[in-house]
Amino acid sequence: MGQATSFVCDGVCEERLCGRMKQELRFFNFMEDEDLDEVSHYFECRQVPAGQTLWKEGEPGTFVVFIINGRVELRKETEFKGRSVVVGIYGQGSIAGELCLLDHSPRTETAIALDHVDLIILTANHFEQMMTLHPELGNKLLRGMLLTVSRRLKKSFERLASIF
Repeated sequence: MGQATSFVCDGVCEERLCGRMKQELRFFNFMEDEDLDEVSHYFECRQVPAGQTLWKEGEPGTFVVFIINGRVELRKETEFKGRSVVVGIYGQGSIAGELCLLDHSPRTETAIALDHVDLIILTANHFEQMMTLHPELGNKLLRGMLLTVSRRLKKSFERLASIF
């Protein structure tokens, strides 16, 4: 996907976007149904085939993905040329690439679709518009995303502690 490639899903995806957001993605539970109706136009539906790279480490971070279906693998390059390590495999209900919404930094890992993946995309530009025009709804979204990131960080600490 990166900057140039775009996979647009059929009209069925767009019609059911709000319902899928609420049903499949926990962090949208902070929003009421009417809130989702208000902000759904900021999001885009995408389908990505298995094996497709969503973004590469070092590319500009211009969007976050909310995984509706399928799995996305995140890989981080090591100090050894040509070597990388899997830092996470995220599936239904997960988010990836969320830090780019806050700091606009380059991607810290490469994301690859392991399966056919249905995604909801929020670009950094649309996020900024949402925060400007609907700050209370943007804050609800941030709260849900922060909860997800917090849980992920706690699990990482537990995994790290188990190594030593």
